[in-house]
Amino acid sequence: MRTSLTLALLGSLLAAGGCHSPYVAATVHNGTDQPLQLIEVDYPSASFGTENLAPGADFHYRFKVQGSGGTKLTYTDIAHHDHTSSGPSLHEGAEGQLVIVITPTGAAWKPDTAVLR
Repeated sequence: MRTSLTLALLGSLLAAGGCHSPYVAATVHNGTDQPLQLIEVDYPSASFGTENLAPGADFHYRFKVQGSGGTKLTYTDIAHHDHTSSGPSLHEGAEGQLVIVITPTGAAWKPDTAVLR
């Protein structure tokens, strides 16, 4: 009885304290009136992306930053022109939101200040 009570208490404490793994919640928004193709976002130690993004659509992705370094967006427009945009530097353990808005004139990076810590 005492062992099961101790285990229950320990389980409750672990659940209450919780294990938190930091991550960045990224959103890529197509702010143009044309579909985009081959969207890729590079970040320290990995990358993510999608093949197509319709006008006005969002692509959401969560990732864990391992290591430190810069970010970069590459995408192809409807005329098959490649575009590249450099973003903020991220550090291991970064957490928060990162919004990338692709406009007709380029990309705007909107990182939450917590991401840059």
